[in-house]
Amino acid sequence: MVREKAKIAKKVVSRSLMAYLNPGHKISEQFRSIRNNIQFASEGKAIRTIVVTSPAEGDGKSTAAVNLAISMAQRGEQVLLIDANFRSPMLHKLFNTQMSPGLSNLLANQLPFGEAAQQTEIECLDLITSGVLQTHSTDMLDSHRMKEILEAASSQYDRIVIDCPAVLAAPDTNALVNKCDGVVLLLRCGKTTHSKALEAKQSLAFAGANIVGAILNKKSVR
Repeated sequence: MVREKAKIAKKVVSRSLMAYLNPGHKISEQFRSIRNNIQFASEGKAIRTIVVTSPAEGDGKSTAAVNLAISMAQRGEQVLLIDANFRSPMLHKLFNTQMSPGLSNLLANQLPFGEAAQQTEIECLDLITSGVLQTHSTDMLDSHRMKEILEAASSQYDRIVIDCPAVLAAPDTNALVNKCDGVVLLLRCGKTTHSKALEAKQSLAFAGANIVGAILNKKSVR
């Protein structure tokens, strides 16, 4: 049983880092296309801070956020990947690192920005994990301190990609989107209904989000 779980975990990690582990794979090529299309959709405006979310948990948004960030780093951009999903953090597992210290510590002013960002094995890609789990995560993401953190990140990185909770599952994401330049909405083929996709889009728009694109995911991954 333990060995089977280890195989499953390794498979998930491999798929989540596909753009790095297998740059020639068709999935990696698709994320490069998505990366380029986001810039085309910006109509000349700088899209530096990007939120990745989905209608429901389990749609594959963490995988999408990671591969999108990797594809940007592969173009030579300095990229910061942030795990803002305090309710179900995932990125520390994919990169085999500690969950804390991370974003929650930054929000609590417990450490400077430079000590929260970790270098990954991927050139040009740094990571800020979620930090310890928080019960008042919506208020933290909606705070002036979060705006300051994003401003600090923007002064050091070309792109900031933020993995957020599912928009219909928690209010956290809508508390953050108006502080960012764009939102990518991930939809899962065979699971996301038209009504849920529309509800997610309307919820984001009401919160002031600039939806720059959508990704249709065929896999059932985080």
